[in-house]
Amino acid sequence: MSVDNSGDTDEGTSSGPCSFAVAGLTGEQYAQDDIRTLKMKALDHLKSGGNTLGIGQADTPESTFHNVQLYPQTFPWLFPYGHGGIGHPAHKRFMSEGEHKRHLLMYHDKRFQTDLYFPMVAFNDAQIKQAKTGSHLLVDRKKFSLIADRLGQIEPEVLADLANRLEQGEHIKSKSAAEQACFQLLEDLEHAGAHVQGSLSTKKYMRNEVWSLISFKGAPSWFITFSPVDMAHPLCLYFADNQIKFSPALRSSDERLKLIAQNPVAAARFFHYMAESFIRN
Repeated sequence: MSVDNSGDTDEGTSSGPCSFAVAGLTGEQYAQDDIRTLKMKALDHLKSGGNTLGIGQADTPESTFHNVQLYPQTFPWLFPYGHGGIGHPAHKRFMSEGEHKRHLLMYHDKRFQTDLYFPMVAFNDAQIKQAKTGSHLLVDRKKFSLIADRLGQIEPEVLADLANRLEQGEHIKSKSAAEQACFQLLEDLEHAGAHVQGSLSTKKYMRNEVWSLISFKGAPSWFITFSPVDMAHPLCLYFADNQIKFSPALRSSDERLKLIAQNPVAAARFFHYMAESFIRN
């Protein structure tokens, strides 16, 4: 059980077994691993019969697709009347799901901004749907049986060996047939993950795009490090506060820090505004 400086405690247990165990690639031991190492370890975990975690409250899991009541049921404190769910036909005529989420995050009382879970759940929901779209584009009728056979024939020992060698920073040049099958499966995963916003594959594709631009247009001769300080700027504090009128006031460092920490959307809005202003001017 962890205790913060304010004396508040997180829910947990101080003695005896913990009822929840993390099953996944998370933790400091994976922070320095690159994308291929993580994928090799994940595949090895699944092939060796490792556990996966699914959380649900009903006998039948709720669908994230075409489910207007998904968000009102998940966040009843944000949708007290059960209306206004994302994906409603009346809303889809005027805005997409992403625009609807941005609209909710800009709600006047900022309850969607300051909620601990809504921004993350909304982002994860978008990632899941993008992953489904990427997988659908990859596994068409012609490739489905090929990918399924390759996934079933992957050797766990080879996966474990590749994961260890990649973790140690080894550059693998010569590849056996079994290793080539593992790397081909990685290419399939990267193709599907390239459609997921914020994924490691997306970042890899963006880096490749930057190198392509440098090759085409030449290396930049100068650069600027742009880092606006959110907790010290009155505009960001105004975005994070509930005041309607913009009236800068002197605040203590602790008050400013807590205000920004409680509203990460305000920090994102502030950075976007400053970056757009810098580029435009």
